[in-house]
Amino acid sequence: MKMIAHRLSRAAGSLVVGLGSIVAASAVNAAELLDRAVLPAATFAPGPTSGQFTSGANGFATPFVNQQPVQGFSAVLPGPRKGTYLVMPDNGFGSKSSSPDALLRVYAVKPEFNTGKVVPINRLSGDELGSFSPPSYITLSDPWHRIPFTIVADLAEYPGTAIGGGKIAVDSSIRARRLLTGADFDIESIRRAADGSLWFGDEFGPYLVHTDSDGRVLEAPIPMPNLRGFPSTLGGTAINPLVQSPSNPQLASASNANLPDSGGLEGMALNTSRTKLYGLLEKAMSGDPVRERRIMSEFSLLSHSYTGKTFAYIMDDPGYSIGDMTALSDKEFLIIERDPGQGDASDPRFTSPARFKKIFKVALDHVDTNGNLIKEEVADLLNIYDPRDVAADGRINTVFTFPFQTIEDLLVLDNNTLLVINDNNFPFSVGRAFGAADNNEFITIHTAPLLSKDDDDCGRWRDGDDCRH
Repeated sequence: MKMIAHRLSRAAGSLVVGLGSIVAASAVNAAELLDRAVLPAATFAPGPTSGQFTSGANGFATPFVNQQPVQGFSAVLPGPRKGTYLVMPDNGFGSKSSSPDALLRVYAVKPEFNTGKVVPINRLSGDELGSFSPPSYITLSDPWHRIPFTIVADLAEYPGTAIGGGKIAVDSSIRARRLLTGADFDIESIRRAADGSLWFGDEFGPYLVHTDSDGRVLEAPIPMPNLRGFPSTLGGTAINPLVQSPSNPQLASASNANLPDSGGLEGMALNTSRTKLYGLLEKAMSGDPVRERRIMSEFSLLSHSYTGKTFAYIMDDPGYSIGDMTALSDKEFLIIERDPGQGDASDPRFTSPARFKKIFKVALDHVDTNGNLIKEEVADLLNIYDPRDVAADGRINTVFTFPFQTIEDLLVLDNNTLLVINDNNFPFSVGRAFGAADNNEFITIHTAPLLSKDDDDCGRWRDGDDCRH
């Protein structure tokens, strides 16, 4: 009934526009804001002291003693119950050098859209909790020594020099449990396979990192083959047979890097048959057209290998980046594409405001004459119709914007509804209010039908999850 009401509201709004109402013209054909909930920036979970290698910002001082910020969400999966979610922060504070004390975690949450709050839940049962505590998250670890290179847990002291100078001993819990940190991997995407195991897309390697459902690494991280010039066979180039960034811990020489830092597996989708992963690079590789992002596609979960197929996604601008990628079917996918700006363009204090934050649909069998994927716009996140004042700003029939620098979480809820979450880069990003650290905002939006035929087959809209959802 709620969705019917939303659709009627949307239809009524469009009719009023046609009759010359004062409703903003930009609302026509725009996605509609259905729900919004907020997790405050100042949200923490227990853990080793963090932020010792980065400076504070926007009113937050570092370090965070005996705490880990619950922030920076870069991926989302369905949770244990309908309306609950697993959200994954990235490597912590934005770089390898600043994040050796930031644990890699996945948190379980429930956005209570009726109150506008986001609450922690038990990651297995879905029961609400009073605070973020061990039952509400998993922490990635390498207890069986599957990772073939040195990680922070192998060291006596954190790598690098702490803010204020000097070295700091690695927390005993990290060493004892071989917990993974933001200096080991920069995880930006997560998918859950049919067997319940988790696959993470990393930017440092880039690597695929495979763990069990408790976040324990099951096998050596899987590197990405360089398929330039080899459309049907693996092997890469004479310079480097792999895709490797300057932060790759197994890089033979700096001159061998062929992908910029922070340019790896930003988006990664699992097809609805739950057999293949499709990883989307955030930045162009050396030698690629500057607007091209390659989907290094068809990593087979059955053979644990790349199939050799690649697909080209063309950005609207060379300076734009990928935010996320998720599957609609075995061939159709949604992709967030964004500029690096943040903040409202009407506020002169934002010198680089947000101007381009969009969701596109692509199909692997729908390409142009050059073989590039053809994009179809699904939603403009800077032009979201809000006729019922879901944003609670005291206005109706207005446009709601999602003007954050990084928007990196996308989940299909049904054939007309998407969940979108920002990465707040705590404590640095200030997209919502100038000078104030961004919160984590959860919104659902109503769109035109995502697939031409509405298929309610169990699991289709849950990125490969089962009928519990």
